[in-house]
Order: sequence, then C-alpha cells, then structure tokens
Amino acid sequence: MKQQRILLIIGGGIAAYKCLDLVRRLRDEGACVRAVMTRAATEFVTPLSVAGLTNERVFTDLFDLNDEHEIGHIRLSREADLIIVAPATADLIAKMAGGHADDLASTVLMATDKPVLAAPAMNPRMWLNPATQRNVVALKGDGIRFVGPNTGEMAERDEAGPGRLAEVPEIMAAARAILGEGGVPHVTRLRSTRPLAGRHVLVTSGPTHEPIDPVRYIANRSSGRQGHAVAAAAARMGARVTLVSGPVALTDPPGTSVVRVETAEEMLAAVERSLPADVAVFAAAVADWRTEAAPGNKLKKTGEKHALNLVENPDILATIGKSSERRPPLVIGFAAETRDVVAYAAKKRRAKGADWIVANDVSANTGVLGGASNTVHLVTEDGVEDWPTMAKEDVAERLMLRAAEFLRRSTAAAE
Repeated sequence: MKQQRILLIIGGGIAAYKCLDLVRRLRDEGACVRAVMTRAATEFVTPLSVAGLTNERVFTDLFDLNDEHEIGHIRLSREADLIIVAPATADLIAKMAGGHADDLASTVLMATDKPVLAAPAMNPRMWLNPATQRNVVALKGDGIRFVGPNTGEMAERDEAGPGRLAEVPEIMAAARAILGEGGVPHVTRLRSTRPLAGRHVLVTSGPTHEPIDPVRYIANRSSGRQGHAVAAAAARMGARVTLVSGPVALTDPPGTSVVRVETAEEMLAAVERSLPADVAVFAAAVADWRTEAAPGNKLKKTGEKHALNLVENPDILATIGKSSERRPPLVIGFAAETRDVVAYAAKKRRAKGADWIVANDVSANTGVLGGASNTVHLVTEDGVEDWPTMAKEDVAERLMLRAAEFLRRSTAAAE
C-alpha cells in the first residue's frame, strides 16, 4: 500500500475505536490516510486521537468555511485512491443507498468516482432488518465492496449474531485486493467492462442438507459466502448467471437466477437442468453421504444405540467434469482441506475431471468457514498459483476474470 491514498470515513458506532488500529496499520504499510468523521463518530473516538495517528487534519463539518472555499468535499472524494467506510452503520448504509448528501461523509460518498469499501457494524437485528439487506444488495449492485460483518458477541449484553465489524486484518486484505495488489484489478476498471457478456455461468453454493428424519439432517459447515460472491461477480461482468444454492442465510446476488435446493440429489438435478453453460463453478459444500432410508417420523430416544446406514451421494463435480455431453468448456471445482491442501487439490482435479480447482485451508484456526476473507491456491494443469489473503468478493472477481480470459483465448484459438 506504499503511497496509496486512503480516505477513511468513520461512522458512529461502538466499533469506531477499531479504526485507530486500522489507521496505524495502514500507515505502517506506507499508505497516506485522511479521515472524515460523522458527528456520531466523534461521540465514540475523538478527532484528536484520529489526527494524531493520521498525522493529518480530521474533517467533520460539511460547512467548514475554509475547506468549502475550495469545494472541500469534492477534493476529498477525488484525491483518494480508495475510500473505506468503517464502521458502516445502518444509517450510513441507508444514506449511501438512498443517495443522501446531508453531511460531509455522505456528500463525499456521493461525489466520489473512486472505489469504496464498506465494513458494516451494527446490532444483529439491524443488520438482518429487510431494509438494511435491501440497501446492501443495492449498493453491491452499484459496485460498492463489502467486508464483513462477522458473527459473534455484541457490545450489548446478551446480544450475539451477525453485525460485528470485520477484524482489521480482514479490512486490510480487502483494501489491498481493491488497490490491485496480488494482481487483483482495480474495481473502477471492472465497472467499465463486461468480459462475460453473452456467457452463461453456472454456480453451486452453500451446503446440502441430507435428512436423518423430518427434523435432523447431515450437512457440511458452509455459509455459501464464497459461492454467492462468485455468482455476484459473474453477474457484474455481464454473464447470465444460474445460482444453484443449498440452504443459506444470504440474500440473492443481484442479477442472478437462483434455484434453491436441499439435498445433493436435488442439486445435481438442478445443475443438469441448467446446462449448457460456458463456465460451471462448483463451490457448494455437498454432503458426501446421506442416510440409506430416512424415516417419516422423528426418531425418539429409547436408551438403545441407533445406527445410521449411510450411502454415498452423487459426485456433482465428477458427474459434470467427466461428462461427454454438454460439459462446459471450463469446469471449476473447490477443495476445502485441513491438511496437504495443494496435494489433495491436485489429485482431486485429475480424479474429478475438472479444469481448475480452487483450494483453501478450512482448519478451525483459519476462520475461512463463515468468515469474510479467504486464502486460496488455484490448481490447474499448468501448475499452482498461490493467491494472497483477500476478501471473498475479491477472490470471486479474480476467479471470474481468469475465467473470462480463458474463454476469450479459447474462442480466439477456435477461429
């Protein structure tokens, strides 16, 4: 981030104190940081503290005579390489989605033509409120990037759920990716091009639920965030996107056609109905087994041992990857491993007939499952690419840009 210019907009939430650490780390990496604080933010951290860490004046007032003599809000919005909004409160998100410009922070955001990264933080009920979710979907459609929120305990007693501000390293990783480090394109370039226009991209996402009885099931731990991010990225790049999703607590990515399923067999059937496609991305965490026969009534405790007879589920990736009919030109699988990540992924690519495998370490200490960031290795016939840690949205964009380039070259070679 050396010599990159970051404008940090600090919203009014208890998590604002984490921005002090964010400023310090940004400057440690060589970034130049300016800060805008909302009126509410000054109730949680002082402008003096932020100024001491940025070594710059902190901006708070839209009607500052000296600043606005030079049209300060325009200057602030244009002189940054990246704007980070943290914490992005429900109010700030609503203002951004509604196009409001009634204070310095919202006016800067309305006036900017630079990439914006929002890190939401709020009470879980506020985050899950339909109005907030609508606003987030609208902003993502406008090209605003998001990192977080994470799930956990809130500042309020006995409150827990989604709404915690993403950790500072996660925000840093997302910022690096947007600024182009590690080969990730600048988001403003993505807005001006639609490299997947005219293509059909098929994506699977989330877990599958295999019933044990009417109320219990076998499943993998998967939030669906990475698969949904891939679908959203493909749609932004102009593709017609079919998203086959297992049960998740996520909003549908804008511009996609969503098919909801429960079981592996349902997912395979939906995938086959959705073909042909130019690209198939199998990001779902499909349960490997299902019960041989699920009873129609709930199993009861009897004091005796119960045995579950399991049978293997269909292998969706292998079924499509090895298909001689209607196989997409590019088949991409995901490999979630806890050890020997690259070795297992390479073996999986060959065994399943995939062109590429996106491999990641999902050990408990990585925070990948359900988290906002990911560290992946792209395994292809030509070798292995180790990608830096980045937000899942940036992993998705990088992957879809690679897919678009693959299709372009394949088309050119065939002509």
